[in-house]
Amino acid sequence: MTAMKEKKNNLKRKKPSNKAAALEFDDDAPAFPRGGRGLSREEKEKIHVEVDAEFYAGLRGSRNKKKKMANGKAKRRKSSGNDGGDGNEEDLGSLFGDGIMGKLPQFANRITMKNVYAGMKLWGVIVEVNEKDIVISLPGGLRGLVRADEAVDAVVDMNDEDAEDSFLSSLFHVGQLVSCIVLQVNEDKTEMGKRKVWLSLRLSLLYKGFSLEIVEEGMVLTAYVKSIEDHGYLLHFGLLSFTGFLPRNSQDGKEMKLNAGQLVQGVVKSIDKARKVVHLCSDADVVSRCVTKDLKGISLDLLIPGMMVNARVNAVLSNGIMLSFLTYFTGTVDVFHLKELFPSSDWMKKYGKNKKVNARILFIDPSTRAIGLTMNPHLLQNTAPPQILKAGESYDQSQIIRIDKHSGLLLRIPCEPSPAPAYVAISDVADKEILKLETKFKEGGLVRARILGYRHLEGLAMGILKASAFEGSVFTHSDVKPGMVVKAKVIAVKSVGAFLQFPGGVKALCPLQHMSESEISKPRKKFQVGAELVFRVLGCKSKRITVTHKRTLVKSKLKILASYSDATEGLLTHGWITKIEDHGCFVRFYNGVQGFVPRSELGLEPGCDPVSRYHVGEVVKCRITSSVPAHRRINLSFIVTPSRDSDDDLVKPGNLVSGIVEHVTSRSVFLHVDVKGNMKGTISIEHLADHQGHATAMKLVLKPGHKLPELLILDVEGNNLVLTAKYSLIHARQQLPSDPSQMSPQSLIHGYICNIIETGCFIRFLGRLTGFSPRRKAIDDQKVDISKAFYIGQSVRCNVLDADSESGRITLSLKQSSCSSKDASFLQSYFLTEEKIAEVQLLDSISSEETWAENFNIGSIVDGKIQKAKDVGVVVSFEGCTSVFGFITQYQLGGKTVEVGSIVRAMVLDISKAERLVDLSLKLEFVERLAKNDSEVQSSKKKRKKVSPKDLKVHATVNAIVETVKEEYLVLSLPDHDYAIGYAAVSDYNIQNLTHGQFSSGQSVVATIMSLPSPSTAGRLLLFLESTQPAEASSSKRSKRKSGYDVGALVEAEITEIKTLELRLKFGNGLRGRVHITEVSDVDPDGNPFSCYKVGQKLAARILANYTPLDSHKKGYQWELSIKPSVLAGTTETQDDSTKELNYAVGQRVSGYVYKVDNDWVWLAVSRHVNAQLFVLDSSSELDELQEFSRRFKLGDILSGYILNINADKRLLRLVMHKFPTTTNGVASEDHKNSGLGTEKSSEKVVLHIHEGDVVGGRIWKILPGVGGLLVQLRPHLSGKVHFTEISDTWVPNPLSSYQEGQFVKCKVLEVNNSLSGTVHVDLSLRSTLEGLQSGTSGAILKGCTAGYRAGMIEDLHPNMAVKGYVKNVSSKGCFIMLARNIDAKVLLGNLSDGFVKDPVKEFPVGKLVEGKVLSVDPLSKRVEVTLKASDNTGGVQSEIVDLSSVRVGDVMTGTIKRVEPYGLFIRLDDTNIVGLCHVSELSDDDHVSGADKQHKAGERVRAKVLKVDKERQRVALGMKASYFNYSPEESDEDINGSTGNVLFDSQDVPSLASDSDTECEVELESSNVHSTLGSSVPPLEVQLDDADDSVMDSVANLKVADDVDAANEKRSRQEKRKAREEREREIRAAEERLLEGDIPRTSDEFEKLIRSSPNNSFVWIKYMSFKLDSADVEGARSVAERALEMINMTHEAEKLNIWVAYLNLENEFGNRREEAVKGIFRRALQFCDPMKIHMELLGLYERTCQNELAGELLEIMVKKFRNSMEVWLRRAQFLLNQNPEGVETITNRALLSLPRQDHIKFLTQVAILEFKCGVPDRGRSIFEKILREFPRRRDLWSVYIDQEIRVGDVDLTRSLFERATSLSLPVKKMKFLFKKYLNYEKSLGDEERVQYVVQKAREYIESTNT
Repeated sequence: MTAMKEKKNNLKRKKPSNKAAALEFDDDAPAFPRGGRGLSREEKEKIHVEVDAEFYAGLRGSRNKKKKMANGKAKRRKSSGNDGGDGNEEDLGSLFGDGIMGKLPQFANRITMKNVYAGMKLWGVIVEVNEKDIVISLPGGLRGLVRADEAVDAVVDMNDEDAEDSFLSSLFHVGQLVSCIVLQVNEDKTEMGKRKVWLSLRLSLLYKGFSLEIVEEGMVLTAYVKSIEDHGYLLHFGLLSFTGFLPRNSQDGKEMKLNAGQLVQGVVKSIDKARKVVHLCSDADVVSRCVTKDLKGISLDLLIPGMMVNARVNAVLSNGIMLSFLTYFTGTVDVFHLKELFPSSDWMKKYGKNKKVNARILFIDPSTRAIGLTMNPHLLQNTAPPQILKAGESYDQSQIIRIDKHSGLLLRIPCEPSPAPAYVAISDVADKEILKLETKFKEGGLVRARILGYRHLEGLAMGILKASAFEGSVFTHSDVKPGMVVKAKVIAVKSVGAFLQFPGGVKALCPLQHMSESEISKPRKKFQVGAELVFRVLGCKSKRITVTHKRTLVKSKLKILASYSDATEGLLTHGWITKIEDHGCFVRFYNGVQGFVPRSELGLEPGCDPVSRYHVGEVVKCRITSSVPAHRRINLSFIVTPSRDSDDDLVKPGNLVSGIVEHVTSRSVFLHVDVKGNMKGTISIEHLADHQGHATAMKLVLKPGHKLPELLILDVEGNNLVLTAKYSLIHARQQLPSDPSQMSPQSLIHGYICNIIETGCFIRFLGRLTGFSPRRKAIDDQKVDISKAFYIGQSVRCNVLDADSESGRITLSLKQSSCSSKDASFLQSYFLTEEKIAEVQLLDSISSEETWAENFNIGSIVDGKIQKAKDVGVVVSFEGCTSVFGFITQYQLGGKTVEVGSIVRAMVLDISKAERLVDLSLKLEFVERLAKNDSEVQSSKKKRKKVSPKDLKVHATVNAIVETVKEEYLVLSLPDHDYAIGYAAVSDYNIQNLTHGQFSSGQSVVATIMSLPSPSTAGRLLLFLESTQPAEASSSKRSKRKSGYDVGALVEAEITEIKTLELRLKFGNGLRGRVHITEVSDVDPDGNPFSCYKVGQKLAARILANYTPLDSHKKGYQWELSIKPSVLAGTTETQDDSTKELNYAVGQRVSGYVYKVDNDWVWLAVSRHVNAQLFVLDSSSELDELQEFSRRFKLGDILSGYILNINADKRLLRLVMHKFPTTTNGVASEDHKNSGLGTEKSSEKVVLHIHEGDVVGGRIWKILPGVGGLLVQLRPHLSGKVHFTEISDTWVPNPLSSYQEGQFVKCKVLEVNNSLSGTVHVDLSLRSTLEGLQSGTSGAILKGCTAGYRAGMIEDLHPNMAVKGYVKNVSSKGCFIMLARNIDAKVLLGNLSDGFVKDPVKEFPVGKLVEGKVLSVDPLSKRVEVTLKASDNTGGVQSEIVDLSSVRVGDVMTGTIKRVEPYGLFIRLDDTNIVGLCHVSELSDDDHVSGADKQHKAGERVRAKVLKVDKERQRVALGMKASYFNYSPEESDEDINGSTGNVLFDSQDVPSLASDSDTECEVELESSNVHSTLGSSVPPLEVQLDDADDSVMDSVANLKVADDVDAANEKRSRQEKRKAREEREREIRAAEERLLEGDIPRTSDEFEKLIRSSPNNSFVWIKYMSFKLDSADVEGARSVAERALEMINMTHEAEKLNIWVAYLNLENEFGNRREEAVKGIFRRALQFCDPMKIHMELLGLYERTCQNELAGELLEIMVKKFRNSMEVWLRRAQFLLNQNPEGVETITNRALLSLPRQDHIKFLTQVAILEFKCGVPDRGRSIFEKILREFPRRRDLWSVYIDQEIRVGDVDLTRSLFERATSLSLPVKKMKFLFKKYLNYEKSLGDEERVQYVVQKAREYIESTNT
């Protein structure tokens, strides 16, 4: 019956979702979901009719399809023939598998678009290989698509060239047979009603479930070529469990050539199971003949499409046959896949039952177990059928072979080399509907057929007989020609355009922009579905036809331009604009041909924008002006009639003209040119000047009406002239070429840049003559970006490398090294252009100061008033010239101090007329030189006559000094020529955008005189520097001599960089220096001393020391400078203090700047060569400040302290924060002489600074074993000891538990002892009640606390005084206890306890807290004796039973075995101080009993009956025989207290109900912290939870049912051993970590040394990674991780896992594109680590960093991959509770389907707990109630349920739950547990009435059980 149900379920099918399938199928994920309701009879009939019609119609749809199918269905219902109209259940469109309730199907399975679902395996043939996908022909004429990423598994190594778009064509070819799997089926967005099938060729999906054990010799396998080796190819089967190898040479000796990633089929020749390698043979003949063997136990998942099998005919169906094969399977063969290519109507006779045949698997549907087979002869030979027929061809003599009623006709098409089959669907037989084919057609008849399409896998053509199919001009894509006018019908209108269909069935697209002449807003209104319109074909590419409906194009009579070869000069044609730019338009023609119309040919008016005249999509008439078909270039013109050339010879490129400005735009200046014909001219903004800044300035001042007298014609564009105002081009117009023949190699010519591309620059001259400068020839420094080195329109000087007149190619060089100016033309152009700008400004000026410049001649003396003082200089104003300002730099002040408002006399260095700015100088050499000529100047004009330079000649070389540095030039003075003023350029034509040489005021240079002052030079002396790039400071002696700077010299410097501890400056001839932070101010500033400085600021500095080399990896030298006011004023000596003796004293207060901070030290800079250090424990005694030590101090902070120690050799000071006396006794502290921690030795410069009573900060260095106490570090090499009794204020059992090594503590110095040997011992206390240690409220609370009282001296003790102490040591005679730091007491053996102490060492371990009473005190000998007996201790707890009168004979009592002797047991009775004896004869009812010591042991809990009470002798006799108790032996372990007549609970207190042997708990779950509040001695159910976070899920409970007590004890023993081992490992690891923390490596070398000693310790490696990250060396941290993964032994899996986790965290924090970086590391880790563990670690990382989306995706993968893991499902449920609580129910149901049944209760219990914790408690209650309905006797479930309700806090619900639980009928032991839990709960609430109620209910239960 079960088998029958499963078969019925297989018939039911739920349609899968069309959502995209995951890219990776996990091994354990359920492949295909099942379920869903069955189909009704009517639905089945309807589906079959639709599928049947679709199959025969192929992929070609029909708009009358539904109508014809309805008619066909009506006919079938009427007919009673063999066409499947009987309506059987098998007559379905769905696929049917084997074993359909013992009944054979009527029809063979057919693959159609209706029944293709995700997960099906199909065989197909490749028909197209594109750049990004592969098209595969599938069974039934379907087509599928394979994306590039689904063609090959990612594990296959691909070469770099394979990453290109064409890599698919190197791996696959058309006609290749492949096995594939369906990923998804979705709707086709481009075509309504169509669906797309997405496939995958990845072997990891096809071979899922394969293993090496399944592979056998002779089996055919498909594999990827993973890599190419010397002797063959390594293969990959998509699985990690085994690999393959294929020899390079085949059996016939031929060498195969395969590419990496290529699919190859082969036969298994041998299997190397040891190496897990399968050896294949790829001989095609052998592969095609191999038949799959009948493997034992083969499953459906192991069947692969394309397998050849031996089969036997099972039955003949209506449209095929059914075969059985491989023992277990059956499959069907469709009539189109029979062995005959032309099966006639009597084909059934050829296939008798049990006939043996060969077949190949065609498709497999795992959900229905349906299998399709093929017997096609071509496919049996493992080759694709040849495609003989072509679509569109017609054949007149086609013979009818078979007539299928209501389906179609099978034809034999006569063709070469052999006839081919074709099938015509009934809808394509005639234009009119035909109901009965047999009445119009006869078998053997001849018809005229046309081929519609082709089914490549079946080798079957699809034909049509309609007469209309032979009439249209377009039937196939090959009939479509660009430019042809056609009629088409609109079938759909979408956002991209209209979809059309030609009469022959071919479809096309009319893009949206081509649907109308103008923009169309409502395309569906104009293009209605079904309308027939006229179109013109634009092009046909890859069977995609585009047409246009633009009226101008459709009705155009001009010639069609469909290829570049048809483009002839002068041709007129129509096109449409595709792009508009400033320099022209792009025009598109037919078949993708396009051309360009330059701006000059657009027919625009001057100043008109092309966008305002034309628009994209506009149809235009064009004239071809030129074309280069080889380069696919066409030049066009919108001017249909070309203009005639001007007869005026003056209007040609190279001539000078003048023009008047008409208007100015942001890009150009438009002028009226003064030539005949009123021509217009255009100047682009870049052509207004040679300098970019001047060009912009000129544009701003030009106004309409301004005349530009001298302009050069660059080009003539119709009636418009292209002009330039560049001085360089106008000055060199005679040399400017207009043809390549005018250029000679190695000549220098001027030009301008017209375009810049990545590979070089285009330089234009006159006309359209253009040359090209490759990148390597354009700039000297190839690292510079060429787009930043030049700008379009830039003036350049070119060196001609090559000029080819025939090809017109010109190659130029722009390198400054070969094109530099040897004259001053660049600077001359600058000054002349500046003069022009000033002249244009004067045209619009109405000021009376137009002649102001005449008063400021260069070199003259002027008077001015200081108006403002700035950091870089002073601003001067002039009387009578209010709009003119002067400026004097700091350098030109000459060391003078000027005040605001004072009058100064200065010499004019430079003048800028456009900016109305004058540069002045107060230097004595200038002013005094001109003062001699005072009498020669007219005093009324208050100006000085300019002194002419003496003895200056052109081309003479002179020495000069830089006075002022301008942006484009230098102002120089010539000392040898009466300090004449000259000017030199710092840049040149070709390097305007590049960095110029760095010059500074006062620098000496060598220059050449190029031009004397004249009007052509704007009255200036022009010089040419020998090099515009000054040489950097060299390390050679020659450069040192040239530097000219000495220590003490005052220089002007510029700030280039501001760092935390220094200013970086530049000065002189490229020299660099620094100002240390201590050389800024004479006094300690309040804040950052650099806050008032900024980059670029110029200031005066004095040289302190000779230059020193910079870092080894940098070039140059660095000078030490100072800007202290005292140093600048010269009052302080500038001697270098690096060799100066230290002038400091101990105790002196000094200040410094923090420059380094680590965990233990702060390093300060006191001066340039003196540093100081502050230890962490010297910084404070407060714990919060010590813990925040490294964050309290920031770099650059100023810090003051007192000198503790001076190290003159290292020039290092040791500081402390507090002031200390230097004469009192204390501890000598020194840092560099001691080798160990704990002792101190004196040195030369030390001071005593730790004294008794001081409160200091410390750090626990070591926890001493036993009662040794603590060693606390006080200083770097000094420690103190904390006595065991000085650790805590109160007497606590283990005072060391709250301390750990490395912890900061606040302690008080109790005593300091200095030994004769020089060592120092310090005693400390951590007790907060001591004076100075308490703070705030804690001190007030502890002040009156007497529990922590300790006797400070032995005199404080007296007899009978109650004391507490810790056991110090133990012996057989007694023990010693510590009462205080200096007081120990002796306890004799007899005073240890009231009872017998068998083993004092065990009962009184070292460190145990005890309480006793002083017996005697001897202050002289310092001896104290104490007793620990309870009877002697008045403060002890009194026994509830103090005499034997309370013990009655017959009482049953519990107790603890005190001592075991051979003759019996000594038992201490509970709640008394009575010890009774149970004789060996009273132990058991058996006659023979072995010794008591063999059956019992001390400490064991037992039950005994009082047999005799001897009050005189104070003795009690006990018995333990089973007969003494009124219960069966089986119940002895159930109830240790139960006896007849005794109640379960005592009214005062409840004794323990759960013995140690209670192992009944099926569920070990945590019941929250309620147990701590109940005060019960009964332990609750133990739950193992991972509570690292409040919301973190409970770890999976270890649910275990124990059958008996022994098994549980054995298990507990194993668990305890395992826990002990784990605890031991943790202790060892902790010890290693403490050892490491005790001496943390601080350098890479120290870490390397530590690694060599512990290469397998992941803790050390991770610390090393952290060290690298602290140094901001992320790459170094990655390198350490990689080394760790290589060096850690493979056996240390946990250590390697730690490294992988650290690596993941590293990439998550610092990775570039961290998501991909983390996934990359994760994929690597999967290959070496436990997949489950590494998945969990990555999930934890995502959750910690709140990457919820990635965590959700990972969890979805995990629940598929680890679907049998309860922990994974619980993590998924918890994630949903935090993100989407509504989805928890769905996940729970999924988990129950995947998890084993025995885990369901565990899982549901955990989910319920999660709901209570972080979800909805009501949902948790529902889950518990559901479980308890099925398992009501599970005590553990009741307990957990109750615990959760207690946690929620609803008292009523909790009590009702207790009532239900205690009303159950359970074993006594379980009921006892529940009653105990109920009682403790009521006690915790404090309701005495409820407590009594529970007790009474328990009594009633006991009475009911006894009765």
